Amino acid sequence: MAPTVEGGDAALLPEFPRGPLDAYRARASFSWKELALFTEGEDMLRFKKTIFSALENDPLFARSPGADLSLDKYRELNFLRCKRIFEYDFLSVEDMFRSPLKVPALIQCLGMYDSSLAAKYLLHTLVFGSAVYSSGSERHLTYIQKIFSMEIFGCFALTELSHGSNTKAIRTTAHYDPATKEFIIHSPDFEAAKFWVGNMGKTATHAVVFAKLHMPGDQCHGLHPFIVQIRDPKTLLPMPGVMVGDMGKKLGQNGLDNGFAMFHKVRVPRQSLLNRMGDVTPEGTYVSPFKDVRQRFGVSLGGLSSGRVSILSLAVVNLKLAIAIALRFSATRRQFGPTQEEEIAVLEYPMQQCRLLPYLAAAYALDHFSKSLFLDLVELQRGHASGDCSARQAELGREIHALASAGKPLASWTAQQGIQECREACGGHGYLAMNRLGVLRDDNDPNCTYEGDNNVLLQQTSNYLLGLRARRVQDGACFRSPLKSVDFLNAYPSILDQKFEVSSVADCLDSAVALAAYKWLVCYLLRETYQKLNQEKRSRSSDFEARNNCQVSHGRPLALAFLELTVVQRFHEHVHQPCVPPSLRAVLGRLSALYALWSLSRHAALLYRAERRRSCPGRRDRSS
Repeated sequence: MAPTVEGGDAALLPEFPRGPLDAYRARASFSWKELALFTEGEDMLRFKKTIFSALENDPLFARSPGADLSLDKYRELNFLRCKRIFEYDFLSVEDMFRSPLKVPALIQCLGMYDSSLAAKYLLHTLVFGSAVYSSGSERHLTYIQKIFSMEIFGCFALTELSHGSNTKAIRTTAHYDPATKEFIIHSPDFEAAKFWVGNMGKTATHAVVFAKLHMPGDQCHGLHPFIVQIRDPKTLLPMPGVMVGDMGKKLGQNGLDNGFAMFHKVRVPRQSLLNRMGDVTPEGTYVSPFKDVRQRFGVSLGGLSSGRVSILSLAVVNLKLAIAIALRFSATRRQFGPTQEEEIAVLEYPMQQCRLLPYLAAAYALDHFSKSLFLDLVELQRGHASGDCSARQAELGREIHALASAGKPLASWTAQQGIQECREACGGHGYLAMNRLGVLRDDNDPNCTYEGDNNVLLQQTSNYLLGLRARRVQDGACFRSPLKSVDFLNAYPSILDQKFEVSSVADCLDSAVALAAYKWLVCYLLRETYQKLNQEKRSRSSDFEARNNCQVSHGRPLALAFLELTVVQRFHEHVHQPCVPPSLRAVLGRLSALYALWSLSRHAALLYRAERRRSCPGRRDRSS
């Protein structure tokens, strides 16, 4: 177990060593220590300090600058480091329930050290582990202790070679045999091989395998999760009937062993079915607490939301690292000046500030959003674990699914663009491998595609909003959700009638101004997208074709604007709490306003088009 950090603020937040950044730090209008205590809290800071101190003093985590490890050596080292993290026991099962925010905090600490290590840990605990916890029942609790003691090592096997985003087309099967009380897991052909599964390549001993459940008589009850042992924990040799392997070198995150697996009539006990959503009696009768098949399917894929929220957090880590590197370099790098004898730091140039400071604000806003969304996810999982099948629980699941489905794209794309901007802002020096910017860029890249391609995921969010709009038109239902992210839409007509006039730049420095503009933009995009969808349907397009024809210029910007609004709203509320220290209100308010205005500026063309249509009423169809 790692020793905890004792002492006061001096031990927790020691002064920086003297150096070329002293002049900028002396000019700060706020205390960086006070800001750290507000954004993290003393307990969380001590937790993170404990983790970093342990890693810094452990030879296993020592880096060898310039050393290029072989693929096998890197993966072996990454597994040993992951094992050591569990030996330190930074986070017990009890701690996870008592202080859930320590989970993303630990993952962020590991991500700052190595994205491959963070991914390996979270896939085992948060994706595999939470799938067992939230989809299983009391009979599966023995797996939880084995996960944390690393008696078993897990992975989440949903994606197949021929199907990823289209989960309903997954082809792995699980036929129940009442004579032996077993399920027969089978891959009908190579296209049904589980593919791109993190931890599966070399180290996983068990997998949560998603397969279509077939009963005697070949009645299919759709996709269900099963715990399947794929390797012997002592030898790591494949189990009988399992063909498992590694996918080889990737563009990044090469410490993580992504793999594939095929199953040839692998028999597993009836109890291997994670039965929270549906179960099979020994005699072969299928039972489920969910009458709605779509609700059952949504709950069974709840592990995907865990993965997407975790990816959101890792993307924020990558952005934090990149922006810290670029800003510190910009504060020390001097080029040109008012005279030949006087050069100034490149951070003083408005162009450099315009390139970097919005990403600093984005790091703060997205970090707060990732934490708040993780707490929402914990609430959902606790409801599943307690057997809550209420309408509110189902609606909470849909809302979190919509937020996570757009949150991952927004965070991963922001990090992707931010890291590249940081690389270029550091000039030629930004191209050196030693500064980590290249590694951050490559390691962040898969965040844009795994656990769902970003562009495909955004359609989940736009469909959620369009579904709410349709319900309002059909039966007058209110826009209401457990997390209140859509409640503002109840004022939909009056919001669209608003006209925004700002008399000065100073007026824009309150993020409430941008927030009001964002609400108008989302209402406008929802109206336009709903109209476009109905127009496509009236032209005799199928529902499938109609939604595809709406996505590029309507559904995609709707989903992004809605999620940006949610991030802006939550960060605005966070920095305007009464408990915010007076000395921090100005700087936090500026961060909030900067992120809101910068994000909104990306929709300038849409806002201009909307204003043109407002000024020419004949162009607008008011029927919706």
